[in-house]
Amino acid sequence: MDTTADLLKTPLHSLHLELGARMAGFAGYDMPIQYPMGVMKEHIYTRSHAGLFDVSHMGQILIRPKSGDLRDAALALETIAPVDIADLKPGRQRYGLFTNEDGGLEDDFMVANRGDHLYLVVNAACKHADLARIQAALSDSCEIEAQFDRGLIALQGPDAETALSAYAPEAADMLFMDVMVLEIAGVPAVVSRSGYTGEDGYEISLPAEETDRIARLILSDESIAPIGLGARDSLRLEAGLCLYGHDIDETTTPVEANLKWAIQKVRRKGGAREGGFPGAGVILGQFENGATRTRVGLQPTGKAPIRAEVEIFEQETGGEPAGIVTSGGFGPSANAPVAMGYVPAALAATGTRLYAEVRGKRLEITVAALPFVPSNYKR
Repeated sequence: MDTTADLLKTPLHSLHLELGARMAGFAGYDMPIQYPMGVMKEHIYTRSHAGLFDVSHMGQILIRPKSGDLRDAALALETIAPVDIADLKPGRQRYGLFTNEDGGLEDDFMVANRGDHLYLVVNAACKHADLARIQAALSDSCEIEAQFDRGLIALQGPDAETALSAYAPEAADMLFMDVMVLEIAGVPAVVSRSGYTGEDGYEISLPAEETDRIARLILSDESIAPIGLGARDSLRLEAGLCLYGHDIDETTTPVEANLKWAIQKVRRKGGAREGGFPGAGVILGQFENGATRTRVGLQPTGKAPIRAEVEIFEQETGGEPAGIVTSGGFGPSANAPVAMGYVPAALAATGTRLYAEVRGKRLEITVAALPFVPSNYKR
């Protein structure tokens, strides 16, 4: 286990301590799990007002084509990601995936067309491996710049637009997945209208030395509260969003993970740029023939939360495990326990009754539609 001395610190570390955060190690960083408000109230506050999250542990990577033609960089990135990047318009962002030769997911990420370069945000625990993967595949044709020391904050919730627009009026005109540079109190920031909560909001990339000042400025708005990773997790679970290393990993394919929507038609069989990515044979085969298992929402019948790694059974007694829970907890907005996991395709229909085994007792659960709480993106 990492000791506190071993953990890296984000540019907001001092602010977290000042605000009374309970800190813990996450992906090698000392991160705020919750503040004095507590996870439940932080979750509800984000849905009803807006919260500010420190996500500076995430990895930010820039890719510039040596040719000067961004399409060259996009096509190069498509050799390691089954996503349509070449047709992404300037100022727009989309969800992406890195795959391996078995069709498994090495990471998920966000990629934006910034006009003369691609801007990626990758997961904290995977960022060094992702950087190495990108360098190995793209170094001949692209300049690759890791910006792992930059700050990244997420402003999420219905009051996010009003709060950010007070400093950058153009923020109000942005739509879901727009990306642009906004000046916030004299600081140029790369801002995307996106997030990981299911709520409207923004992710704001800042120079490390300015991150604390801008975060304090945003928090000076009485409608904004600091929110920790505990509420971030419950918010994304209610929104049906995957957590890498839990709901998706190197053993799960995009089809199994119910992420077929993330692979655009142009990269599928018969598309103009069909395949050409690691594991294409496996993944495109599953598009045609289906996968044997799939990620689903799971709604426990009782009030007890069902946690990750709990086994799922088809029968109330006897039989072999049919599936497994990958994320689970109490959903404060749903006012009920919520979970996600993998079950055989034959058992994946909404409403199917199954059983989760907790401490030797099988509890009834039902396959549920995702998300548990409707998203509120500005489209």
